[in-house]
Amino acid sequence: MKANELFEKIKSKQVLGSLDREITDITTDSRTAEEGSVFVATKGYTVDSHKFCQDVVNQGCKLIVVESEQEVEGDVTQVIVPKTRRVASLIVHKLYNYPSEQLTTYGVTGTNGKTSIATMIHQIHRKLGKGSAYLGTNGFQINETVTKGENTTPETVTLTKKIHEAVEAGAESMTLEVSSHGLALGRLSGVEFDVAIFSNLTQDHLDFHGTMEAYGHAKSLLFSQLGEDLRKEKFAVVNADDDFSEYLTSVTPYEVFTYGIHRPAQFKAERIQESLTGASFDFVTPDGTFHVDSPYVGKFNISNIMAAMTAVWGTGTPMQEIVDVVSQLEPVEGRLEVLDPSLPIDLIIDYAHTTDGIEKLIDAVKPFVKQKLIFLIGMAGERDLTKTPEMGKQASRADYVIFTPDNPANDDPKMLTAELAKGATHDNYVEYTDRAEGIRHAIDVAEPGDTVVLASKGREPYQIMPGHVKVPHRDDLIGLEAAYKKFGGGPSED
Repeated sequence: MKANELFEKIKSKQVLGSLDREITDITTDSRTAEEGSVFVATKGYTVDSHKFCQDVVNQGCKLIVVESEQEVEGDVTQVIVPKTRRVASLIVHKLYNYPSEQLTTYGVTGTNGKTSIATMIHQIHRKLGKGSAYLGTNGFQINETVTKGENTTPETVTLTKKIHEAVEAGAESMTLEVSSHGLALGRLSGVEFDVAIFSNLTQDHLDFHGTMEAYGHAKSLLFSQLGEDLRKEKFAVVNADDDFSEYLTSVTPYEVFTYGIHRPAQFKAERIQESLTGASFDFVTPDGTFHVDSPYVGKFNISNIMAAMTAVWGTGTPMQEIVDVVSQLEPVEGRLEVLDPSLPIDLIIDYAHTTDGIEKLIDAVKPFVKQKLIFLIGMAGERDLTKTPEMGKQASRADYVIFTPDNPANDDPKMLTAELAKGATHDNYVEYTDRAEGIRHAIDVAEPGDTVVLASKGREPYQIMPGHVKVPHRDDLIGLEAAYKKFGGGPSED
């Protein structure tokens, strides 16, 4: 596409140089800018990429988008605009022919449950034989091909390219985890959502948003982003068991479907039976009642699978077809995942890292604890600490608690564990500033019949250490290694 066509819709701009250039790519990453690229310079929290403009020109890039004129040498056109991030969104969607309009796009938001619901929707589509893509905490996935990513919601250019990639691969739908950060920072600008799904709202990310009101407002942007064109077939799916759902219904004109366990809802789970291998329930829907066998553990996962089933039903798949494939779904990576059932202990990993998440996690596993519940929980560095003592209090519902850091970054690990310990309601706890050592200790004190839960990281493959350096770390691998060393078993060697 010619640059003059690409920038035609940008009315407020100053152009220094010629727009008679062929454009094949847009990037905000100076390292990837080359001939044919548009480099969009942005001002971030720690880095202003305007300072890399000469570097990208040296790499062959001949068009840069900036917020002020830059002193650069070479054959380069500068497009000066008030807000480069906004322009990046406008032009990248145009260059890639508005890819989100070319498939069914689901957006899932909420404090907890985003990854689970989004993954369930993706898996349901795959079991139904449909091409599907997923983008979120567990990376980017087209059908069964997975690549890892940095953020739950990438910046707007990367996000749009991922959607385009899904379209090119033949995906019929794409499910996005939609973070409050991504919404507040405009990373999802221009994405044409067909379905907006809400799980819950509990205290988290106040270090970024400041107040719960601002946090909730950010979540609501997904629902307002459905738009106002009632000629389009769109809808919202919200959790009737969460008070914030009532507000969300007011910010979209489209039909809203409610799901729930405890309160009246259009889609409701009744006669629930649970175990550590899954749950079954009667799913009461507008189309009748269906018996569901789910491989997911805990009532919060019953809520999550209801949200996923309702969303897929709303886009036109008969409920019976959805119910038929739910029992075949795979575990959601790192979400209430039971590791190696052959062990004499129940070893579980989960991503729970908020008070509400910890409470629901313990609620889910407690009915199946045969002897002691040993619970390890971490607190992230450089985050809102007001929730930390309450996290420690909830964790103290276990018989034995281990407090550790979780991605301490530049914070003192001892301070983080001490903040958790402030909430402890009994003395049967220990603090470990090294999370790996804390995991090994959890296994060391466990006896056959005990349940060991490693919470807050799931299968996240690193720890963020001082200087924001990512150090390889896997809760599941460390826990399994320690368990095999103590109890025997494990993968056989050829």
